[in-house]
Amino acid sequence: MPTVSVERAALFAHIGRTFTDEEFDELCFEFGVELDEITSEREEATKSSTVKLNKQQIAALSEEVIYKIDVPANRYDLLCIEGICRSLRVFLGEMEAPTYEILKATDEKSSTMTVIQSSTATIRPFVVCAILRDVTFDTARYKSFIELQDQLHRNLCRQRTLVAIGTHDLDSVKGPFVYDARAPKDIKFVPLTHTDEEREFNGASLMEHYETDASCKHLKPYVPIIKDSPLYPVVLDSEETILSLPPIINGSKSRITLNTKSVFIECTATDLTKANIVLDTVVAMFSEYAATPFSVEPVTVSYVNDANKVVKSYVTPQMYTRKETASVKFVNSLIGIDVDPEPMAQLCNKIQLGPARILPEAGEDGPILEVTVPPTRSDILHAVDIAEDIGISYGYNNIVKTVPQTCTVGGEQPLNQLGDLLREEIGRAGYVEVLTHGLCSINDNFTALGRPITEAVSLSNPANVEYQVVRTTLLPGLLKTLQHNKSMSFTGGFKLFEISDVVLPDKEHVVTETVVGAKNARRVCATYAGPTSGFEIIHGLVDRIMTLCEVAPEEEYVSSSGNKTNKLVHCKEGWFYTIRELKQGASDYAGTYFPGRAAEILLTSPNGGERVVIGTFGILHPEVLANFDINYPTSAVELDLEALL
Repeated sequence: MPTVSVERAALFAHIGRTFTDEEFDELCFEFGVELDEITSEREEATKSSTVKLNKQQIAALSEEVIYKIDVPANRYDLLCIEGICRSLRVFLGEMEAPTYEILKATDEKSSTMTVIQSSTATIRPFVVCAILRDVTFDTARYKSFIELQDQLHRNLCRQRTLVAIGTHDLDSVKGPFVYDARAPKDIKFVPLTHTDEEREFNGASLMEHYETDASCKHLKPYVPIIKDSPLYPVVLDSEETILSLPPIINGSKSRITLNTKSVFIECTATDLTKANIVLDTVVAMFSEYAATPFSVEPVTVSYVNDANKVVKSYVTPQMYTRKETASVKFVNSLIGIDVDPEPMAQLCNKIQLGPARILPEAGEDGPILEVTVPPTRSDILHAVDIAEDIGISYGYNNIVKTVPQTCTVGGEQPLNQLGDLLREEIGRAGYVEVLTHGLCSINDNFTALGRPITEAVSLSNPANVEYQVVRTTLLPGLLKTLQHNKSMSFTGGFKLFEISDVVLPDKEHVVTETVVGAKNARRVCATYAGPTSGFEIIHGLVDRIMTLCEVAPEEEYVSSSGNKTNKLVHCKEGWFYTIRELKQGASDYAGTYFPGRAAEILLTSPNGGERVVIGTFGILHPEVLANFDINYPTSAVELDLEALL
């Protein structure tokens, strides 16, 4: 959960009343946030184990009380003091939820952003913009304005990889604006970090500087986002002045100061939906300081092709309000209350979901509640979210405790329980458990194992060649583990195992459009690598697994082993297994194993009646070992666990 630090005096001034620490803690609980800590700058410095200050430096720090408030990760409207205080005042009934107004643009040039689509599409394809007019800043408001951007960058923007926010003094630049991507050496400007010395950099030298200069270490994490790209994104005005180099730094010329009156906001992004949420949040929080509170001027964003023809355009910010519905019966049953429809609609006003009303036509479950979702509440996605907020408005302390009408006992799913029990037993047999990645390359999953390339769930935009498909076998993960552990001793044999899921194509059980034609299958896979092939060791593990699952060997299998006095343990009635040679060409798996040194595991159960192949084991083919750069003979087994239930 994000933590927002606010000064107590400033917080109470925004709310318009004071509280004791205990009262404010209780108010936070009722509202659904948590007062995590009460501290001060001096106390923080005294307790810090990483920042060491001398006595004079500590004495210079403020003793102003600071509240650290934990807010839900999806409540972006609570990431600054303005949002927290506004929401608390609405919750306390001291103000109405604001209505946001999109004004008519006063300057056509300033309200135009042109995007060069062919160049920006390769790096950060989207941009959204807005203008706040006649804003009044003071030191506290300016600090909060910067902190909100930092909070959004850390959370929703995913460290600026999805969205980067740029804010500029509109009066210091001239529209219309252009969003382009250019070669690093063609980008020259004075960055915000070097305003005092007015030092100019090009794009390439600036990236090198931020990577190596200790004074700019706060920007170093963002450098890799664009450093290796042949083009860097830039926002420019009509005079080719660079406003920003997203997602790294703004330009010095357009910097915000306490004297700034008009603010131009641009958010460049790889995700347009998140960009709109970020822009709407910044506008909603700080438009209250405009001459006309909660108003904003729009910007028209136009994408042009190489022929300078507009191919698409849109107007931002959106500041949409939308309608969502939930059954009154559903809300009452989920929370455990009994509130009539009209009072429930009134409760929505406390949590900024008003105006709410009861629809004239009832649904199958009775009256339907319709709420109005403001642009700041992107977290409202489902009727469950509406019910949660109504529960907060009603007051969780007001919900009467009742004894549940049903009595149930929780427990593990049988498949998970079987997997956990087998993990313990295989571990006792000397095998080391590993957990490998669920994605792999087509080569590792098929070709390197000597198997034909068949259908598998594939990624449309894999990050690299190692993540092309979802694995259909656990074996590549174990073999790559052996490959990367050559320094281990193989003298006494090196045993590995994994119990996990593979994903298989499944066209047979597609029953709805939401089922994508694939299914998970729980498998157990184990390998032995050492001075000898260890075939008998893997064979013994197969028998041990079957014994633990209470599956008896067939009489023919027992007699062929030479053990005529085999002592049977307790086994499930009608469950038997045997093995048979895995012949070349008989299965897609045959190419993985050395010819004549592999077997299929056959299971007979009351579920099917006939023998079915549930797995294979054997000595791996030398070509397979060479493909994974393994120097020791290796045997492996892989079988389906679900068939044993």
